[in-house]
Amino acid sequence: MGKRNPNGYGCVTKLKGNRSRPWVVKVTVYDDQGGSKQVPVGYAESEEKANILLAEYNNNPWDIDREKVTLAVLYQRWSQIKLPKLGKSNQQSLRSAFKHCSKYYGVKYRSLKSYQMQDCIDNCGCAYSTQWAIKNLFGHLDRFAFEIDLIDKMYSQITTAPPIPETTREPFTDEQIESLWKIKDEPWVDTVLIYLYTGFRLQELLGMKTEQVNMKEGYFSGGIKSASGKNRIVPIHPRIEPFVKALVDQGNTYLFSYQGKKISQTQYYQFWGEVMGKIEADKTPHEARHTFETRLDNAKGNRKCIDMLMGHKSKDVGNRVYNHKTIQQLKETINLLK
Repeated sequence: MGKRNPNGYGCVTKLKGNRSRPWVVKVTVYDDQGGSKQVPVGYAESEEKANILLAEYNNNPWDIDREKVTLAVLYQRWSQIKLPKLGKSNQQSLRSAFKHCSKYYGVKYRSLKSYQMQDCIDNCGCAYSTQWAIKNLFGHLDRFAFEIDLIDKMYSQITTAPPIPETTREPFTDEQIESLWKIKDEPWVDTVLIYLYTGFRLQELLGMKTEQVNMKEGYFSGGIKSASGKNRIVPIHPRIEPFVKALVDQGNTYLFSYQGKKISQTQYYQFWGEVMGKIEADKTPHEARHTFETRLDNAKGNRKCIDMLMGHKSKDVGNRVYNHKTIQQLKETINLLK
């Protein structure tokens, strides 16, 4: 046996069963009448990490009274323990998201409901990337609150952030595209440029498997949504070819991967929002698709080819036969993008 912890310091114990974080850190909490009970304040994958958590807790004790923890108190605690482990730009977007929740700072977190979270998202007065950041923040806070046994139900899972309304679609400006090329080596910028030079829908690239990319012939084959969208062929524009090759060479199942796995829409919106923050633009993946079409149209691309690239139904497309000649024409069309 190791040395015993001093009285009231708390303890570390191992939970039964097969868990990724089997070590639980418990501390003693006293109520008004002087009665005490042990409550979990964190979980860890190793005993050593659990002891570090316990030491951190004792350096900065947090008197958990589940009934009294407000949104603001939970956020403070989360931002000390969990936030530092996230990426820098992610930290920034979550911090600024919290400012939009001020109406509910004093609400006990246990009684915060999904419609109140949704209210913060819907009425933040900002565009969609901030709305996604608020949704993400509540996801983080809920997971943390669940982990420390503060809540039993994660309401953030039923909140929604809006898809961009059709009417406000504006193409990216040439300056915005230029700004992206200037920072092309920063995280996720390559994926934004791939959207801009392929015209794929958000889910089409997120679901694109590496095996659907034919580097030898230089095209993607993929798509969803409609008969005319499925299995369409989109040539790889020479400017994005190095990005696509680098992604294919990573050898993951999906072309766009995060920690080797497929990226969810919510997760990707976060990465996308970080890139938009860097170029000070508030654009969506769908606006990238819209930009692709507009730029080809402005470059006097053949309408039938543009429809085939977009996966649109078109009166004169007839049955889509992607023979060698057609693929050549699609390449010539896509190369009109400067």
